[in-house]
Amino acid sequence: MSPIELNKRQEEILRIVKGNGPITGEQIAERLSLTRATLRPDLAILTMAGFLDARPRVGYFYSGKKPGQDVAVTMNKMKVKDFQSIPVVVREDMSVYDAISQMFLEDVGTLFVVDKKSCLTGVLSRKDLLRTSLGGQNLAAMPVHIIMTRMPNITYCLKTDSLIQAAKRLINQQIDALPVVQEHEDGFKVVGRLTKTNITKAFLSLSENHEL
Repeated sequence: MSPIELNKRQEEILRIVKGNGPITGEQIAERLSLTRATLRPDLAILTMAGFLDARPRVGYFYSGKKPGQDVAVTMNKMKVKDFQSIPVVVREDMSVYDAISQMFLEDVGTLFVVDKKSCLTGVLSRKDLLRTSLGGQNLAAMPVHIIMTRMPNITYCLKTDSLIQAAKRLINQQIDALPVVQEHEDGFKVVGRLTKTNITKAFLSLSENHEL
């Protein structure tokens, strides 16, 4: 991880914690004549970067570790299963018109398509549906299996995958969501979805978990 450049207030917080830790956020704020709310972002950054450690009902103390070490370890322990959300699944024979309606009703950007055995066969994105709707075709008569992205060209993840692995797949493939699947004798069963929003919430939880 690249070195993090600290501002003057963050350097002062480190100096206070080094000399007085463990020390609570309220005590740090009092020494700096600031409110606890004002310091919260700085404390979160210092904790996530590995400069500080925190213990509930004890306070902050200097970790003595390299910047980024703690957060890197924590992030690698975060699993897909802990942050995935409910998937929106449609059948292969659903019309494109109904798929567009379903996407808007569910307020999602990706639909997962399954066969009669409820196994994953395709993925539908907003771009897929928009591109088709601009073609002047009869959307009510066109099944989604004609326009969907098919296996094996679908990027997916497992519940046991690390969140870092899943985030890299989202970025590398430039997609908005991954189906979370479970292996089955007939194929892959869709058991969840992982989106960029899930990833963002997970990483924000890193700082929230360290707040005192």
